This record gives sequence, C-alpha cells and structure tokens, in this order.
Amino acid sequence: MRSPVINQVNTIFVHVSDLEKSVEWYCKLLGKKFDPNQVKKPVFNISLNEYTGITLDAGQVETKKFTPLPYALFNLHTNDINESFKFAKESNFKIAQEIIDFGDLAFFNLYDPDKNIIMICTG
Repeated sequence: MRSPVINQVNTIFVHVSDLEKSVEWYCKLLGKKFDPNQVKKPVFNISLNEYTGITLDAGQVETKKFTPLPYALFNLHTNDINESFKFAKESNFKIAQEIIDFGDLAFFNLYDPDKNIIMICTG
C-alpha cells in the first residue's frame, strides 16, 4: 500500500520556556538576524531550508515547564566540525559534549537555553 505521508521532515518542534531568549539563541547559532519585535507567543518559526524549519514552542501558559531529554533532539549539519566547534566556544554556547570523530562522521553537542541537547554533525 502506498503511504500518503510525504517522505520529508517539515518542522522540528522544540519546547522552550522563554521564547524570546530561545529565538535569540537559535538565531545566533544559525547565523540569522534576531529581531525581538518579530517574536510573538506562543511559537516562533525559523526556516532552515526549502522544506524544513524549527518551531520554538513556549506553549499557551505563562511559563512552560518540561523536562529536557538526556539525548540530542536533532542534529544540524556542518561541513567543518572544527570551525563549528570554534564558533560555538567563541559564542559562549554551553558545550554538552566535545567533538567525537569517527573519520567519516564527527559531532559535538550543545545545550540550548532550556538544556535541550542539539547535535552539530558532519556526514
């Protein structure tokens, strides 16, 4: 049977407690312009490419409470793991795990403002 589900990721939802702080963090990580006037609760969408985006979701209540997962939610691609790691350190991002290099695949992990783990990965 042919599935009606399209074979692509559309949006990655990331649950956050402080929408503006998280938008600023993700914009800095992704090299996007941050404009606090564009941030309107409860969600903010960040385009990544022609298909996929990240939706930061602060929920309908004043302060969203949740427990971050102990593993990476998703990964973002890089062609240069060392340059990306240097950028992360110089940007004062909190490193969750230093570079692990398997030759054809390398990665490191960051904590976002809510301690969600985001992987930066080659391969």
